[in-house]
Amino acid sequence: MAMVGLTAVEQNMGRIPATMKAAVYRGIDDVRLEEVPVPEIGPGEVLVRVHTCGICGTDLKKISTGSHSAPRIFGHETSGVVARVGAGVREYTLGDRVMVFHHIPCRECYYCRHQTFAQCATYKKVGCTAGFEPSGGGFSEYVRVMDWIVQKGTVRIPDDVSFAQACFVEPVNTCIKGIETLRLKPAETVLVIGQGPIGTILAVLAKRAGARVITSDLYPPRLTIAKSFGLSQTIDASKADVGQTVREMTEGRGADAVILAVGGSSLVRPAMDAARPGGRVLLFAQTTRGEVTIDPAAVCVDEKTLLGSYSASVELQEESVRFVMNREMNLERLISHRFPLERSVEALKLAAHPQPDSMKIVIQPGTAWAPSASNVGATGQSAWEGNSL
Repeated sequence: MAMVGLTAVEQNMGRIPATMKAAVYRGIDDVRLEEVPVPEIGPGEVLVRVHTCGICGTDLKKISTGSHSAPRIFGHETSGVVARVGAGVREYTLGDRVMVFHHIPCRECYYCRHQTFAQCATYKKVGCTAGFEPSGGGFSEYVRVMDWIVQKGTVRIPDDVSFAQACFVEPVNTCIKGIETLRLKPAETVLVIGQGPIGTILAVLAKRAGARVITSDLYPPRLTIAKSFGLSQTIDASKADVGQTVREMTEGRGADAVILAVGGSSLVRPAMDAARPGGRVLLFAQTTRGEVTIDPAAVCVDEKTLLGSYSASVELQEESVRFVMNREMNLERLISHRFPLERSVEALKLAAHPQPDSMKIVIQPGTAWAPSASNVGATGQSAWEGNSL
């Protein structure tokens, strides 16, 4: 294994220590801030010093359900700086600002040939780790990026793009994939149920595809944020029946397409009811296995189509990078709370119990070494407080 010596970049960022802090998953609803070894890298690999890592709903599901063995270090919406390079790495050098995907498919198997990349066995292997079983590792100070991710899943961040903006590349990819699954036609009406950060991105992308977009949420502040992104038609689900209101807005038909961007199964039936006969319903956030009651006649007699979309598509990688890096959407505005790594447990608890004023929550180990890279202090305070949207 080849290790590089100390460089000016490392001097600016500080010598790489032997140990680091990380939010370690120890069991159901049990995450602890611990001191762990900094990962060692091998040939073809890089070590990334994490600046920002977004908290994803799949991380929260794994923590709350115990679906994965412990210990692990989660976090996969990762951006940072290359801090060490292994032998044979030519594409990246010390100091490069990058974001990393944690899954990349083989492009050769049955599932890849049928463009069902998330079912590829290679895709299901996680290629980033901060130690223990590879699980993303972004909730730590350093992440080891394995060779196939270095080659095909690492993206440079332009100098004028923040780490916080860049960490959205992977979730944006999943959203673009979901919109493509719906095969929207211009002027179709789309209802997006849930205006958390993912729901808002989905709604913006649906509008970008030429659709008329209606959004709904139980929290009025989230609808206010949606309006600030040009999503003017909203339904306050705390006061109105969403399905009935959508039908009133569509001459009694219902939406051409419905996107369910809220986890759990209780809204699957209402989402199907809100779709017109012949319409489509996309399940985007239903990642926990279970059972749900649906009306089979809605599928057979009413000819409604139930669709699913999960994770990212390698074929959409370039498009998602362009969307994020060109700032087609100011994704940083979706961040309501930024926490330093020392407060990562608190960050995860808030993300698991969203509040009216909470949207995207990120953990930023980089505030310890690049505080000027963030436009909001690492206080955990809501970014919406005192702001007019």
